Amino acid sequence: MVFDLIAAMKHIIISLVVYLSMIFAALTVSAQTSLTSLDGGKKDIEDQNGKVVVLAFGASWLPLSGKQAEYANSIAKKYAGKDVAVFFVMTDSNAPRSKNFASNEALLKFASANKVAVPVLRDPDGSSTFEKFGVDQVPSFVILDKNGRKVEVFGGIDPKWDITVPISRTIDRLL
Repeated sequence: MVFDLIAAMKHIIISLVVYLSMIFAALTVSAQTSLTSLDGGKKDIEDQNGKVVVLAFGASWLPLSGKQAEYANSIAKKYAGKDVAVFFVMTDSNAPRSKNFASNEALLKFASANKVAVPVLRDPDGSSTFEKFGVDQVPSFVILDKNGRKVEVFGGIDPKWDITVPISRTIDRLL
C-alpha cells in the first residue's frame, strides 16, 4: 500500500514537472516575437497591425547577408506605402564569448556598409526565432500574413537568382 502511494506521488510529481515545462516553453515561444532594435527599442514582429511582414534573417559575418540586405531594401521600396513591413533580423550573438559575437556597433557598421534601409532587429541567440518560424539556415526570408502567421520560408540565397520575385508573389497574394 505504501509503495502504491509512493508510486502515485512520483507519477503526480513527474506529470506536474512535464506540465510546468510545457507552460514555460509556450511562454518562451510566444515571447520570442519581440526583438530588440539596435537603438534598444522593442518590436513585436507578429503584431504589425494587419501588415504582411517580411523577415530577412542574416548575420554580419556571412558574406551573402550583403546581397540579402539589397533584396530586403528592394522589397521595402517596392511595397512602400502598402501594408507591408520589412525587417532585417541579425542572428549574431550578443555573448562576448560566442564565436558568432557581434556588438551593436559592429551590426550598425554592417547595416551602414550594406545600406540597410529597413529596421534592423537583433535575435541574439538566433535560435528563438529560427524555431518559432521554422528557419533552418541563414540567410533566409520569412513571410508572415496580416495575422502574424508564418506563410512561407525562403531559405538560402543564390546571388545569380532574384529571390525577390517569389517573395513578391507571396506578398501580392497576401495583400
